[in-house]
Amino acid sequence: MDKLIITAAVTGSVHIPTQTPYLPLTPKEIADESVRSAEAGAAIVHIHARDPKDGRPCSALEVFQEIITSIKERSDVIICISTGGGAGMSIEERTRTIPVFKPEMASCNMGSMNFGLYPLLEKYKEFKFPWEKPYLELTRNFIFANTFADLEYICKIARENGTKPEHEMYDVGHLYNTKFLFDKGLLDRPLHMQFVTGVLGGIQSTLDDLLHMKKTADKLFGENQHTWSVIGAGYPAEFHLGAIAAMLGGHVRVGMEDNFRIRKGEYAKSNAELVEKMVRIAKDLDRDIASPDEARAILGLKGKEKVNF
Repeated sequence: MDKLIITAAVTGSVHIPTQTPYLPLTPKEIADESVRSAEAGAAIVHIHARDPKDGRPCSALEVFQEIITSIKERSDVIICISTGGGAGMSIEERTRTIPVFKPEMASCNMGSMNFGLYPLLEKYKEFKFPWEKPYLELTRNFIFANTFADLEYICKIARENGTKPEHEMYDVGHLYNTKFLFDKGLLDRPLHMQFVTGVLGGIQSTLDDLLHMKKTADKLFGENQHTWSVIGAGYPAEFHLGAIAAMLGGHVRVGMEDNFRIRKGEYAKSNAELVEKMVRIAKDLDRDIASPDEARAILGLKGKEKVNF
């Protein structure tokens, strides 16, 4: 069994600042949290950008550059740039980081779906920033668009820039989309898949759902012919499914993009706390933790020296 690759998704574009006072928002906060997460045991950091004025998800290249340059100067961690963006962003906005920065990895969402955040409106009556309430309301009628044209475009620019796609699977059909693109010759082995569970509109965070995703991937691509990781959105799914992945030979993503609780009723004060907890769980299960360079070898990455930042 390969060593466990832990990814830290430190801010994302799903959670709003009202939900937790510890969500990193500025480029410095995001970079600092990424470096601390790497020191805690994360081999990969998954990067979104936010407007430093109010924490709104943004796609500004200068914000991304400030974040990823600061991380690279201080850490050997693998930087995976998100192409998920935020609700309402075009595919061009979401992917323009790839040809500019040529990162080692970038996320690639493998199908269109409903992506509902609006139930949070029932929980919060007051918001820290004016954009938050309409942002949540927008998702009541929002389709997270990842058409076949979009997928072909992302696969093309990722290959051209030596960037490995991290295939984000929110449901079983996304595995079949990936197989279709692979059979067309648009994707290269070794494939790396991220099973995203617990999002309203996608597959949920149950043992049966995770096992079904893994079995389907094995059927389509061959057992031990790909790598996979799991996201359990929310608490305690992040750690429950992470433990299952650790036992089954998969990998795991933690972080405030997906969950901001370290235990029942208690906020994590940093992403590093979430990484440290996953490290403890894995070690208790006798699964060793991969360093960034070990993760590069497992995933077949081009190396830190070949990025453009």
